[in-house]
Amino acid sequence: MIISIVAGGPVALLPDLNVYREKTSIWVGVDRGVYTLMHHDIVPDAAFGDFDSVTEAELADIKETLNHLEIYPTEKDETDLEIAFNWALSKHPEEIYVFGATGGRMDHFIGNLQLLLKKPLLEQKNNLNISIVDKQNLISFKTPGTYSLEAMNDKKYVSFLPISKEIKGITLEGFKYPLTNHVLPLGSTQCISNELISQCGNFSFTDGILMVIRSSD
Repeated sequence: MIISIVAGGPVALLPDLNVYREKTSIWVGVDRGVYTLMHHDIVPDAAFGDFDSVTEAELADIKETLNHLEIYPTEKDETDLEIAFNWALSKHPEEIYVFGATGGRMDHFIGNLQLLLKKPLLEQKNNLNISIVDKQNLISFKTPGTYSLEAMNDKKYVSFLPISKEIKGITLEGFKYPLTNHVLPLGSTQCISNELISQCGNFSFTDGILMVIRSSD
């Protein structure tokens, strides 16, 4: 099962959602992201938020169209996106895409990134893949292990950024700038803007938390 969540970030930063139509099992709208989905002719299977970013007429349209709509007070301990994200996790999907989570307020963006760093996710032993995606970037976090990356025509750059104190044993194979059993300390920019030199590359590390960003110019 693949769940795609659309939050209320700037529409101009969204990728082409049509690319994700066939692969998505469940569409989830968050606040104004619900209306964004409806304008893309996608009726969300579930929707969450306080809906303070839509007009009364838009909210009426949302209520009339959706079967699963959960409205929350504006003052609460979780953001609308976190509520939707936790709901998606409860469905035990194999993959989650989060759209509309970048741009706009920086505190919202950093908070959205940190959703992917929830302790249960970092401790998991399954193959759940979670990505924040916009028109220019695809962001994910990885715990120790070995991973493969396929070349992407629209996002040729691959950056590896340490989130923990250091990344131990990082090895990059099939990249323009390879590494072997390297230590990457927090604050290092050494692994920014790498590129695959073949259709598929591998990276691995033994300790730490790594942010992987695939980008285009």
